[in-house]
Amino acid sequence: MEFASPLILAALVVLPAIWWLLKLTPPRPRREVFPPLAILLRLAKRDETPAKSPWWLTLLRMALAALVILAIANPVIDPERTTIATGGPLALLIDNGWASAEDWRARTRAAETLIDAAADADRPIMMAFTAETVNDPTPVSATEARQRLAAAEPRAARPDRLAAATALSEAFGETPPATVAFISDGLAGPDDAAAFSMLSSAEDNIVLSAPRALPAALTDVENDATASRITASRAEIDAAGEMTVNAYDLQGRVIASAPLVFEAGAGAASAEIRAPFEVRNDFARIAIDGAANAGAVHLLDDGFKRRRVGLISGSPANDAQPLLSSAYYLQQALSPYADLISSDAATLPEEIAALTDRNPSVLILSDVGTLPEEAHAALSQWVEAGGTLIRFAGPRLAAASGDDSLLPVRLRSGARAFGGAMSWSEPQPLAPFPPESPFYGLPVPDDITVTRQVLAEPAPTLSDHTWASLADGTPLVTEGALGEGRIVLFHTSADPNWSNLPISGYFVEMLRRIVNLSRAGQAEEGDAVSLLSPYRLLAANGTLTSDVADAKPLAVPGGPTAATAEHPPGLYGSPDGFTALNLFAAGDQLAPVDISGFGDAVRTVTIGDARAFSLKPWLLAAAMALLIIDGIIMLAMNGAFRGLRPRRAVMSVAIAAACALAIPLYLGSAPPVHAQMDDAAIADLLYETHLAYVVTGEDEVDRISERGLKGLSDYISYRTALEPGDPIGVDPASEELAFYPLIYWPISATASMPSEEAIAGIEAYMRNGGTVLFDTRDQYSPLGQSAVSANTERLRQILDNIDVPPLEPVPEDHVLTRSFYLLSDFPGRYDGSPLWVEARAGEDAAGNIVTSGGDGVSPILITGNDFAGAWAINPDSTPMLPTVPENPTQRQYAYRTGVNIVMYMLTGNYKADQVHVPALLERLGQ
Repeated sequence: MEFASPLILAALVVLPAIWWLLKLTPPRPRREVFPPLAILLRLAKRDETPAKSPWWLTLLRMALAALVILAIANPVIDPERTTIATGGPLALLIDNGWASAEDWRARTRAAETLIDAAADADRPIMMAFTAETVNDPTPVSATEARQRLAAAEPRAARPDRLAAATALSEAFGETPPATVAFISDGLAGPDDAAAFSMLSSAEDNIVLSAPRALPAALTDVENDATASRITASRAEIDAAGEMTVNAYDLQGRVIASAPLVFEAGAGAASAEIRAPFEVRNDFARIAIDGAANAGAVHLLDDGFKRRRVGLISGSPANDAQPLLSSAYYLQQALSPYADLISSDAATLPEEIAALTDRNPSVLILSDVGTLPEEAHAALSQWVEAGGTLIRFAGPRLAAASGDDSLLPVRLRSGARAFGGAMSWSEPQPLAPFPPESPFYGLPVPDDITVTRQVLAEPAPTLSDHTWASLADGTPLVTEGALGEGRIVLFHTSADPNWSNLPISGYFVEMLRRIVNLSRAGQAEEGDAVSLLSPYRLLAANGTLTSDVADAKPLAVPGGPTAATAEHPPGLYGSPDGFTALNLFAAGDQLAPVDISGFGDAVRTVTIGDARAFSLKPWLLAAAMALLIIDGIIMLAMNGAFRGLRPRRAVMSVAIAAACALAIPLYLGSAPPVHAQMDDAAIADLLYETHLAYVVTGEDEVDRISERGLKGLSDYISYRTALEPGDPIGVDPASEELAFYPLIYWPISATASMPSEEAIAGIEAYMRNGGTVLFDTRDQYSPLGQSAVSANTERLRQILDNIDVPPLEPVPEDHVLTRSFYLLSDFPGRYDGSPLWVEARAGEDAAGNIVTSGGDGVSPILITGNDFAGAWAINPDSTPMLPTVPENPTQRQYAYRTGVNIVMYMLTGNYKADQVHVPALLERLGQ
């Protein structure tokens, strides 16, 4: 315990004087009958001495004086021992990188405690975040520092402490800080020693860190012919540890798992996921089970790395009529997910040499028949070194020798035709793919036919080399190994002359799967560079979001191999093809932070959820109670209760004492959210429309909810004819909810789980026509449905106990899109989560949309965009929190979203019924 104003304690030395004064009390008056003579006899003047005060009354008054003195000194119980020096500003260096995501709230609470201490000492605060690209650490007041802290959030980035410390040291100027507090994530950075030495000149240095174990991170994932190998790193190596890594597909489903075991003393570990390659081709990300940070996630792209594919065509290019060229169909099929390269060399050997020098993953020969000896040797050497050669048949290959070593099987001379004028056979469809084929799992197409093919010579091992065949059993795609590489042959052409396969989606998928089996080549100097726009970025909690405003396009090839400030981790490209950029590169290692750069005068503090607790209000309340008790005693001693009967006198004193003792309890505890409603309160609720929010018990969450609905109510009053009253916080377990058209429920995983009574109250409210807007405030993405945030997991637990109707994202023609404003999107503080409503049941016989909700209103709305955070305003009507990204237009659309939701609640299907107005007017004869 410590005192905010310790000098006030010097007043305790006056307690003996107070004792001497209080031990004397004036004589108690006497009651006498009015005998005039008796009074006259006593008129003789004599000296009187005051009666002595009882010792227990004097002790009570001494205690009262001591309590007042102690309260003015403001004793503070500080579990985190975050006292600061008061000779200068407070400088805060806060890690907000990926490793701080899971306990960010505890870190902000520790920072708030330090800011409170600086506010009590009337000291300015300087603040810098290590994962931000731009910091403004100029000294600010405690109020502004709290606002900056509330707007900060963890980033999916590795901290740059040197840049943050440089910004702080430059802001010091002529006023060096008295205290430098470093709220650390516990992990070492590349320039820690230089960063800490810049800040070591302060009078007091504090390093605060969380008590939990340091997180592990995935540093590399490799995919070979038999398994996916995952490499992980950790900073704490004293004890052995075991984790589980999961492989997820694009829909967020776990499709494979493997144990990840760290040996004692080892900082790295590896795991293997052994699965068929058709399953591994569906891996979209690898993540450590139970970890909610960006370092525990490794994103995978198409084939784990974008492939470079070289194209060589045996037929001349036809720019005037590209649809007659096989190269056109190959380019259209491969360009979404591969980097295509070609050469303008005049001869085939020069063309092959130019392409192999650029180290492609795949080379495609379209209708190339006999290869010159020089080109044949170079191509064979390239395949044996691990390259993948894909060949397509055509007239030239059909006329060439069938025993070429760069063919997976021996071929017969000539081509086989189906359905010609001189043939009895019909064009052949495809047969089901064998289990060992990379195409296994694709549905068998019934609209793809082959009219011409080159035939393989029958052989006992022909079926072992066949990946796809026609309905009559003849091979369509064959494969063979050559050294470390692979040769694949399509027995038909790459253009529609021999088959309609090249103009189908199966052609794209078949090529994609073959390319994904190839090894990834390295970029060579002089390669053409493509700029890929950010598609989805990784949030600090390990989920994918659509907020890509701060990311720059990624250069491929030649771009960074690990995330940077300009290129955050995520997916770059488009839904048709993308490249993954991860937080860590292969070979990266984690280590614990070394704070020796601060010097010897440094204290380390473990942060937690506890906050500093002031005893001042409790001491003042106790002093007031003693003052009331003293007054009651003095009244009793002066005979105030003498006229009462003994029983009534005792009862009166007992009631007064009980009231006095209840005052500290009342002042020291939080008042209830709402008292029991009387008729006047019910009439007020019926007279005026109020928006409501569920009280979670967390002060900050409830404050944002109240200020958010207040901001929305003001906006509605300004823009519409509706004038809502002040928002009201409700407890579904004990309060009547029928008075409110809309209840906003901010989901918080750190709040206590709602009781069964609260969930039952909400379900009854929804069943009787009310609407609840659940907001997880985490901007979850459909690409990461399985790796949900803690708030989304809490929402699932709540909804498990409620009869929830089927849900769907708001359709384009839904009433919500036009109930007041015309909207196509429903942003809040974030803009990455859809707004879910009750799914519509279908259409009636007249084609009108049928809804299952009362009056067409959905009883449940779900979002993750943090609506209240966008609506929330300060008392001066300025926004409390910035939008992400910071965009005034997004805030305006967030307010419009709120207006549409409220109008939708109040009017039901009125807007949808407007389509019937012409028919109604016609019936009325107008």
